[in-house]
Amino acid sequence: MAISFADLHTEAGLKNLDEFLSGKTYISGDLITRDDIKVYAAVTGRPGDGFPNASRWYGTVSSALSVRFPGVSSGVKIGGQAAASASPSVSATEAEKEEAPPAGDDDDDLDLFGDETEDEKKAAAEREALKPSKKKESGKSSVLLDVKPWDDETDMGKLEAAVRSVQKEGLLWGASKLIPVGYGIKKLQIMMTIVDDLVSVDDLIEDHLTAEPCNEFIQSCDIVAFNKI
Repeated sequence: MAISFADLHTEAGLKNLDEFLSGKTYISGDLITRDDIKVYAAVTGRPGDGFPNASRWYGTVSSALSVRFPGVSSGVKIGGQAAASASPSVSATEAEKEEAPPAGDDDDDLDLFGDETEDEKKAAAEREALKPSKKKESGKSSVLLDVKPWDDETDMGKLEAAVRSVQKEGLLWGASKLIPVGYGIKKLQIMMTIVDDLVSVDDLIEDHLTAEPCNEFIQSCDIVAFNKI
């Protein structure tokens, strides 16, 4: 949405300006710029109470201009808007020339909401590049497995050694214990911690724990608990 100088002579234009200035000190940021002077020149006077943001901005620009040009008082036009009259040593014509926009500028075509210039885009990209990068940490999970042997003659010590022999990035084996399941058979219950993006529990079971050479001791594996850390 663009606001031209012609718009700023209407209530609708002032409303758009008021909304645009919400939370802003000046048109283009924290410092007064040529945009502020051009828009200031297009407003016929200080906006009323119905436009609090525009009214505050108008007063701020007025104060800034009086500080910037201390020898200027009421009467002289800046780009067509009455703002100050020159001191005895500065004529009104000279003051107008000093503040007049360069030839070729069309105040009526001023677009406060226009696209960023290439220089502005480049500056924004440079500021973004200077920000410290934050590496996103992958989530972790705690998994409890039941590892079952083939029969009661399976060496459970070798079974556990086979389980722990499976090493992968993002996999850490934890505590374990043997639990009787009946008929003299025991199962190995073992805890592991995984990095979710690096380790798939299903693939770990299918491709390693129940595949050669581990399947010499391991008949099957079941997930007992799976909790995000």
